[in-house]
Amino acid sequence: MANYWLFKSEPDEYGIEDLRKERDGVGRWNGIRNYQARNFLRDEVVVGDGVLIYHSQCKVPGVAGTAKVVKAAYPDPAQFDSASDYFDPKATRETPRWFCVDIQFDSAFDEVVPLKAIKQQEPLGEMVLLKQGRLSIQPVTAKEWKYILKMTS
Repeated sequence: MANYWLFKSEPDEYGIEDLRKERDGVGRWNGIRNYQARNFLRDEVVVGDGVLIYHSQCKVPGVAGTAKVVKAAYPDPAQFDSASDYFDPKATRETPRWFCVDIQFDSAFDEVVPLKAIKQQEPLGEMVLLKQGRLSIQPVTAKEWKYILKMTS
């Protein structure tokens, strides 16, 4: 059985449309530099899991579309690249500190499901999004996943 996740990104940096444009719609979800989010990626996110793509730091923050995990966690190459914004001088190839996954575009919603609307839905009141809003990788229950998808129709 697949798990479900919400992955946050800033759409002007990398959003749902950027993922759609990638070769075969597959992109690397990297640059995660929060230990709790890293642990989810490294230890719990698996191939086949569903992903809600959430746009943050924009005019209308919210869920913009869906993707699926197509490659399980592997060391984030950016941590080893001194020219990268995500370089980590403490990381080594033998003991990487940060991980990423590959995801494949599934769908872009006609309109973003806004955070404001999510907050107003009683069945979504326990979402991690509403409890730990800054967490960039977070679990979503099957019930929450289905409810968010219903909000797009």
